[in-house]
Amino acid sequence: LVLSNDTALNSLLSKLLQDYLERTNSSAPSQAQSGGDNLEIVYVLLMIGLFGIFTLAATLTNIRSRKLEDPREPYNMYIDSDIWPKKDMAYFQAKLIENYKLCSVFENPLAVEQPNTQIPEVKSP
Repeated sequence: LVLSNDTALNSLLSKLLQDYLERTNSSAPSQAQSGGDNLEIVYVLLMIGLFGIFTLAATLTNIRSRKLEDPREPYNMYIDSDIWPKKDMAYFQAKLIENYKLCSVFENPLAVEQPNTQIPEVKSP
């Protein structure tokens, strides 16, 4: 039995559906169903396939859109220019000098080390 590509999936699914309906409509309820139903497996595989196709399409669309960005666009050339590291370094140096000017040291004359005075000892009772 040779099928064309257009009807192969349709005939497979219709055959599986007919087999399933024949098994469920059989008048022998005592007959045990062996090996489970193939229709559930086909459904799960179909869902996994659709999810895979959707994920692959989203990934390829994202990759393609990134490749379409022209590196010679003015915006991309502005971002790639050397001005940013120079501006960052100048900003860093200005902040460093500003922080250095804000620094001050407070001296507590009572906390300064005084070698001539002794710390009183507490005698235990």
